[in-house]
Formats: sequence, C-alpha cells, structure tokens
Amino acid sequence: MPLWSAEIDKLRPAIRSEGRAMAEAMSGAFSAVFPGGTATAYDAEALSELRAQLTVPGAVAAVDRYVNGPRGRVRLRVFTPDRPARAVLLNIHGGGFVMGAPEMNDGLNAALSRALDIAVVSVDYRLAPEHAYPAAHDDCETAASWLVEHGAAEFGTSRLLINGESAGANLAAATLLRLRRRGTAHRFSGIVLEFGVYDLSGTPSAAQETDHDVLSAAVLRGMMDLAHPDRSPAERRHPDLSPLYADLTGLPPVLFGVGTADHLIDDTLFLERRWALANGNTTLQVYPDAPHGGTGLPSVTPHWQSALLSFLDSCLTSPGASGTAPAHEVA
Repeated sequence: MPLWSAEIDKLRPAIRSEGRAMAEAMSGAFSAVFPGGTATAYDAEALSELRAQLTVPGAVAAVDRYVNGPRGRVRLRVFTPDRPARAVLLNIHGGGFVMGAPEMNDGLNAALSRALDIAVVSVDYRLAPEHAYPAAHDDCETAASWLVEHGAAEFGTSRLLINGESAGANLAAATLLRLRRRGTAHRFSGIVLEFGVYDLSGTPSAAQETDHDVLSAAVLRGMMDLAHPDRSPAERRHPDLSPLYADLTGLPPVLFGVGTADHLIDDTLFLERRWALANGNTTLQVYPDAPHGGTGLPSVTPHWQSALLSFLDSCLTSPGASGTAPAHEVA
C-alpha cells in the first residue's frame, strides 16, 4: 500500500527543491551549535543566538498565563477564539530539547484557534542543558494536568487535544503516557505528532549521514547528548524518554506527519505501527523527499493543513464533542 497519494507524488520535484533550499538555509545554524556533533563540542554562544531567533513573538494577540509546577511557575501562551471554545489544544514546541519557545508557533496557533474555534495553550517548558530531565517533562505534565483540572472553568469546555513537533512531539506523547498513569489521558480526544523523535538512542535513519536534511545525524547526536548527558543508549530507551518503548494501549486517535528525507522518518514509522497495533486509531501523512520540518514547505503546507484541520475536527465531532462546526482553511 503506497504511503502517499498520486497527487502528492506529483509534487515531488517541488518538495525536493524546497526541501534542499530549506536545508541549505537552516542546517548551517544548527551545525554551528554542534560543530563536532557531540555535546562536549557545542558552542554555547551559537546556541544562545539561535534561541533568541526562535523567541521572537508573532504579530498576533496572545495572553501569557502562569500556573504552578513542582519547581516553580510555568508560562502558558494562550490564544482564544472570538466564539465559545469547542476545545483546548495543548501545543508543545520543538527545538531538540535545547532551544525553542511558544512564540515560534504563534502564527499557526492563532490560525488554528480561529479556524476551529478552539483555545490553544502553548507551554514554555524548561530547556537543557540548564535544566536537565525531567524538567521539560514535568512542565508539560503540569500544563496538561492544569487543563484537565481547570480547562472547563477557564475556557468553557472540557474537551482537550494535544500536539507537538520534533522534540515537542516526544514530549506530547510522553505527557499523555504520564496522564494515563494518573488516569486522566482519556480526557484528551486526539493528538497530533509531527516529525518527532521517539527513540532517543537513535533509529537507523537517525544515524545515516545525508546532505538533504535540516538536521544532520551529527546535530541530532549533539542535541540528544546535550539534553541527556551521562545516559547510555539503554537508559535513553526508558519509556518516559523514548515513547517508542512504552505500552501504548488506551491512547486517543493520532495524526502523524513526516517527510522521507527527515532523519527521524524511522521514529514516526515505527511509532505509528506500534500505536496502530495497540489502538487501531492512527492516521499517517508521509511526504516524499520532505526534510525535517517539511510540513511547512510551500508545496506541502496546503495538504498538511487540510489533513490537520480534518483530523482535529473529527476529534471534536465524535460522540461527546461540544460542537460540530466544520473546519475551514487556516489563514
């Protein structure tokens, strides 16, 4: 069975061209942080500069909220629709566990809020190496648990969704697994996981050296080493760190998105199969020749956004949903 449609296959030349341009534009910045491909050789100044570039807020209206966590307050960046919210989407940004901020998703989060009449809450979790594991996991769990307990009172709806990209996809899956242990994962009606890392010890594709991805194998290795120092490959396979090794039963419907030129392609394909075996409720979107972050390519975005909106809307219109307004195009 083909992993993508004939319609998508026709876009391959454009995807390939856009993907290589994206890799050329961004790979240098990541390589500057990890010139040797290991945490011991990382450039702290380059990392600081890249972090600053990723924290510029978008030209959209957002409200910052703070909730109490185990080690202090956790910032939440909130977008609310003009009409009563049908659900609340918890967004977890990417950045290899060492960079990134809620602001980098301002445009998409605001658009999703408008398109689906949902509130979007993006969590500003602590970053490595300053804050080692389990700091990021704890902050994301704090945000999710706060929504479980207070979402209805704060936003007028008890329906919850969660999404994440790259390292944020790892954290989104790990957060749901933590909530399942609390007995509250069922409160989430769906999850979207974009080009995530789900095996921190490294899948085969993560180790392959290529020149057509935004993230090289060396950069990936450097990020994992910096975020999880002094942990052996076996220790990195702990289910709280690597959801691929978790018991995945009892989890909600999931939409996966990834490109074949992504070093993390295996992570998505492996986790999707295991999730499907455990729950039978997966949707997989694969884009040929797209690199890491490829759902943002001009030729891919319209298809991915359509799939994303359709999936989220289906989660909201299932039995028990709070509304049935149809999804429309993100603008």
